[in-house]
Amino acid sequence: MPSVQVLISRLDAGVPIPSYARPGDAGADLVTTSDVDIAPGERAVVGTGVAIALPDGYAAFVHPRSGLAARAGLSVVNTPGTIDSGYRGEIRICLINHDLREPIRLRRGDRIAQLVVQKVEYAVFQEVEELGDSARGAGGYGSTGGHAVLAAVRETTEE
Repeated sequence: MPSVQVLISRLDAGVPIPSYARPGDAGADLVTTSDVDIAPGERAVVGTGVAIALPDGYAAFVHPRSGLAARAGLSVVNTPGTIDSGYRGEIRICLINHDLREPIRLRRGDRIAQLVVQKVEYAVFQEVEELGDSARGAGGYGSTGGHAVLAAVRETTEE
């Protein structure tokens, strides 16, 4: 697997630096530096105790951990959170509890999200009078179907 060197500064000596749980994993686990309880439907911004320096042409993306999302309803509000190559501050994560009934209790050192580092292209935007045609055209949300509820909604909106 290709690799890129990412410089890291541990801002809290008591927490580990991001690490991959298994060989081949795309995301390195991030942990929280504090104890926090998140009530149903509420948000909390938590620190990870680390800052990074990405090379130009790279960005890091903070993704939810799938097990916490599926089992407890914990997610990242602005998923994925984007860390630009020029940012040098602490990686902080805005978490949300999507569970309707149960609070989520996080403790210092708990793995809360994953960091995916990717090469990114810098776009040069060119304004034109008209965009060319494509097979999809302007079809947006649900335009490809694939679920009975989408077909029902399409029938209602076409009447």
